[in-house]
Amino acid sequence: MPDTLARIGAIMKTELVTLSPGTEIVQAVATLLAARVSGACVLDAEGELVGVLSKRDCLKAALNASYYKQWGGTVADYMSADPVTLDAELDLISACEIMISSPYRRFPVLRHGRFVGQLSRTDLLEALSAQWR
Repeated sequence: MPDTLARIGAIMKTELVTLSPGTEIVQAVATLLAARVSGACVLDAEGELVGVLSKRDCLKAALNASYYKQWGGTVADYMSADPVTLDAELDLISACEIMISSPYRRFPVLRHGRFVGQLSRTDLLEALSAQWR
């Protein structure tokens, strides 16, 4: 194993679809579908991470809409608040261990407590497999 392990801050994605808690859920669903992503970090007006909205969360909203025959609510009503995050200085091996033991497919990444990106299983697998090519 190398003496200096790469950090997830070097491989995370920073160009992301993000949502605001006040966005209408129907618009959020349309945004996720148009971008072909399975979820998005939810940021408040100051850019602070306040939650994550996944397609699973959106399915709950769609089911609710089916019962009531109309979409209703905002991202804040359906998002997962207080998401599990990773620090940008975390090494790849430690991140891999967390990914393996977690049901989550992606994690918001923070640096000094501020949202800076997202790490997915794909990002991590690509980075680790590149070490052996």
